[in-house]
Amino acid sequence: MVTSSYAFSGFGVDDIDAALAFYGDTLGFAVSQNEMGILNITLPGGAMVIAYPRPDHVPAAYTILNITVDSIDAAVDELAAAGVSMERYEGMPHDEKGIMRGKAHDRGPDIAWFLDPAGNVLSVIED
Repeated sequence: MVTSSYAFSGFGVDDIDAALAFYGDTLGFAVSQNEMGILNITLPGGAMVIAYPRPDHVPAAYTILNITVDSIDAAVDELAAAGVSMERYEGMPHDEKGIMRGKAHDRGPDIAWFLDPAGNVLSVIED
Protein backbone atom coordinates (compact mmCIF):
# COMPACT_ATOMS: atom_id res chain seq x y z
CA MET A 1 0.00 0.00 0.00
CA VAL A 2 1.13 3.53 -0.75
CA THR A 3 1.53 5.65 2.37
CA SER A 4 0.07 9.12 1.84
CA SER A 5 -1.42 11.92 3.87
CA TYR A 6 -4.12 12.67 1.26
CA ALA A 7 -5.09 12.15 -2.36
CA PHE A 8 -6.73 14.33 -4.98
CA SER A 9 -8.03 14.06 -8.49
CA GLY A 10 -7.62 16.31 -11.50
CA PHE A 11 -9.10 17.03 -14.90
CA GLY A 12 -8.34 19.17 -17.91
CA VAL A 13 -10.10 22.31 -19.14
CA ASP A 14 -9.60 24.39 -22.26
CA ASP A 15 -10.17 27.81 -20.65
CA ILE A 16 -8.76 28.21 -17.14
CA ASP A 17 -10.41 31.63 -16.62
CA ALA A 18 -13.86 30.24 -17.50
CA ALA A 19 -13.21 27.29 -15.15
CA LEU A 20 -12.16 29.66 -12.36
CA ALA A 21 -15.39 31.64 -12.71
CA PHE A 22 -17.56 28.52 -12.97
CA TYR A 23 -16.13 26.56 -10.06
CA GLY A 24 -15.65 29.64 -7.88
CA ASP A 25 -18.60 31.89 -8.70
CA THR A 26 -21.26 29.59 -10.15
CA LEU A 27 -20.69 26.56 -7.91
CA GLY A 28 -19.36 28.54 -4.94
CA PHE A 29 -16.30 26.39 -4.26
CA ALA A 30 -13.09 27.84 -2.83
CA VAL A 31 -10.72 28.17 -5.80
CA SER A 32 -7.17 29.42 -6.04
CA GLN A 33 -4.77 29.47 -8.95
CA ASN A 34 -1.13 28.52 -8.54
CA GLU A 35 1.91 29.87 -10.39
CA MET A 36 1.58 27.17 -13.09
CA GLY A 37 -1.99 28.21 -13.91
CA ILE A 38 -3.53 25.18 -12.19
CA LEU A 39 -6.73 25.67 -10.21
CA ASN A 40 -6.90 24.20 -6.73
CA ILE A 41 -10.59 23.59 -6.05
CA THR A 42 -11.62 22.84 -2.48
CA LEU A 43 -14.88 20.91 -2.37
CA PRO A 44 -17.41 20.89 0.46
CA GLY A 45 -16.06 18.59 3.15
CA GLY A 46 -12.47 19.61 2.41
CA ALA A 47 -11.53 17.31 -0.49
CA MET A 48 -9.51 18.91 -3.27
CA VAL A 49 -9.41 18.53 -7.04
CA ILE A 50 -7.31 20.38 -9.56
CA ALA A 51 -8.23 21.71 -12.97
CA TYR A 52 -5.32 22.17 -15.32
CA PRO A 53 -5.15 24.07 -18.61
CA ARG A 54 -5.09 21.79 -21.61
CA PRO A 55 -5.25 23.52 -25.02
CA ASP A 56 -6.06 20.24 -26.81
CA HIS A 57 -8.73 19.40 -24.24
CA VAL A 58 -11.36 16.81 -25.10
CA PRO A 59 -14.27 16.79 -22.61
CA ALA A 60 -14.68 13.70 -20.48
CA ALA A 61 -17.52 11.47 -21.71
CA TYR A 62 -18.29 10.44 -18.13
CA THR A 63 -19.05 12.18 -14.86
CA ILE A 64 -15.85 13.69 -13.45
CA LEU A 65 -17.38 15.13 -10.27
CA ASN A 66 -20.44 14.13 -8.25
CA ILE A 67 -21.71 16.71 -5.77
CA THR A 68 -24.01 15.44 -3.04
CA VAL A 69 -26.79 17.81 -2.00
CA ASP A 70 -29.54 17.78 0.61
CA SER A 71 -32.20 18.77 -1.93
CA ILE A 72 -31.86 17.94 -5.61
CA ASP A 73 -34.68 20.34 -6.46
CA ALA A 74 -33.05 23.27 -4.66
CA ALA A 75 -29.66 22.51 -6.24
CA VAL A 76 -31.08 22.30 -9.77
CA ASP A 77 -33.08 25.49 -9.22
CA GLU A 78 -29.91 27.30 -8.05
CA LEU A 79 -27.92 26.02 -11.02
CA ALA A 80 -30.69 27.02 -13.44
CA ALA A 81 -30.83 30.51 -11.88
CA ALA A 82 -27.07 30.76 -12.54
CA GLY A 83 -27.61 29.86 -16.21
CA VAL A 84 -26.57 26.20 -16.01
CA SER A 85 -28.62 23.76 -18.11
CA MET A 86 -29.20 20.16 -17.10
CA GLU A 87 -28.16 17.41 -19.51
CA ARG A 88 -30.65 14.74 -20.56
CA TYR A 89 -29.55 11.27 -21.56
CA GLU A 90 -31.47 8.87 -23.77
CA GLY A 91 -33.32 6.12 -21.95
CA MET A 92 -33.32 7.87 -18.57
CA PRO A 93 -36.56 9.20 -17.09
CA HIS A 94 -35.81 12.91 -16.61
CA ASP A 95 -38.50 15.24 -15.30
CA GLU A 96 -39.16 18.78 -16.59
CA LYS A 97 -36.21 20.12 -14.53
CA GLY A 98 -33.80 17.56 -15.98
CA ILE A 99 -33.69 15.47 -12.81
CA MET A 100 -33.65 11.70 -13.11
CA ARG A 101 -35.86 10.58 -10.25
CA GLY A 102 -34.01 7.33 -9.70
CA LYS A 103 -35.60 6.56 -6.35
CA ALA A 104 -39.07 6.61 -7.91
CA HIS A 105 -38.01 4.17 -10.64
CA ASP A 106 -35.69 1.88 -8.64
CA ARG A 107 -32.78 3.23 -10.71
CA GLY A 108 -30.51 4.62 -8.00
CA PRO A 109 -30.43 8.09 -6.48
CA ASP A 110 -32.11 11.25 -7.69
CA ILE A 111 -29.49 12.87 -9.92
CA ALA A 112 -29.05 15.64 -12.47
CA TRP A 113 -26.11 16.12 -14.82
CA PHE A 114 -24.65 19.34 -16.19
CA LEU A 115 -21.51 20.51 -17.99
CA ASP A 116 -18.70 22.79 -16.94
CA PRO A 117 -17.50 25.41 -19.50
CA ALA A 118 -15.01 22.86 -20.92
CA GLY A 119 -17.81 20.32 -21.55
CA ASN A 120 -16.85 17.99 -18.68
CA VAL A 121 -19.81 16.21 -17.06
CA LEU A 122 -20.70 16.92 -13.41
CA SER A 123 -23.69 15.90 -11.36
CA VAL A 124 -25.68 16.79 -8.29
CA ILE A 125 -27.01 13.81 -6.36
CA GLU A 126 -29.48 13.98 -3.51
CA ASP A 127 -27.86 12.55 -0.40
